[in-house]
Amino acid sequence: MIIVMSPGATKEDIAKVENKLKSVGLQAHLSVGAERTIVGVIGDKKIIGNLEMNMLPGVEKTVRITEKYKLVSREFHPENSVVDVDGVKVGGEQLVVMAGPCSVESLEQLREAAQAVKAGGAQFLRGGAFKPRTSPYDFQGLAEDGLKLLRQVADENGLKVVTEIVDKDDIELVGQYADLYQVGARNMQNFQLLKALGRAKKPVMLKRGLSATISEWLNAAEYIAAGGNENIILCERGIRTYETYTRNTLDLSAVAAVKELSHLPIIVDPSHGTGRWQMVQPMARAAVAAGADGLIIEVHPHPEIALSDGDQSLTPKKFNVLMSDLERIAAVMGRTV
Repeated sequence: MIIVMSPGATKEDIAKVENKLKSVGLQAHLSVGAERTIVGVIGDKKIIGNLEMNMLPGVEKTVRITEKYKLVSREFHPENSVVDVDGVKVGGEQLVVMAGPCSVESLEQLREAAQAVKAGGAQFLRGGAFKPRTSPYDFQGLAEDGLKLLRQVADENGLKVVTEIVDKDDIELVGQYADLYQVGARNMQNFQLLKALGRAKKPVMLKRGLSATISEWLNAAEYIAAGGNENIILCERGIRTYETYTRNTLDLSAVAAVKELSHLPIIVDPSHGTGRWQMVQPMARAAVAAGADGLIIEVHPHPEIALSDGDQSLTPKKFNVLMSDLERIAAVMGRTV
């Protein structure tokens, strides 16, 4: 349920609503907009079903929510959320670009990639230190040594760090080096990890699962928000379909759907979404035109010798061309790069 307060509702009116909810064991989540305040109600469904709030002063109406996700829904929070990642705003006027290699391989490789993506206009350095791979024989990452390299090289270039977290027991470790936790597609419904990230102090980027519906994706985000961490960025990275030409099927309609259903910012990963570097540029342009708040792109200085995902990685030169394209498309969308 949400309780819509009238435009003239006072602080005392809102406090009475909160106190009423607390008195029956329910939680109140306030969303203060430019014109009115909305109170989200969380708790026992039976109690909520018997709740009468329309008679309280300042209450304009109550609305029942049919979806299971509440805190991440636009009904609870009508205005777009902007997630602040250590000074970089995701969801605002400026498009945010996260770029770098799939895996951290060496100091030289990472330093060359970071210098290139910084020069091209990226704000984040991406790179995997823990790599959950389909085959147990594939490169699994450098673990903490990779995290240290990410932090060192990002600081050298004035970039923020986004990297994947795969185990709830590593949250503190990864948090020492990363500015933004990334939950990969394989862990979208790792509920123990999501609950633990709900108690974390840093923002989380939640990738869509391999075959997840939008509702399942938003419910996964709800686990994080319900734990107290509402600094969540969604990431569309393609879903598994019958198509075999591309690695996945990049669902850009999800951008429009999320904008309608949720207040959370959403970025797009055209690298994993297609698996082919030739398709990254057109799909990135399309993502911005569809309304995405940013992109996460794989860039490797030498894709031909990459230890993982070289086929979908852009060279620094191709990344620069893409960023030039995005600048023009962003202007049409009323945004900047």
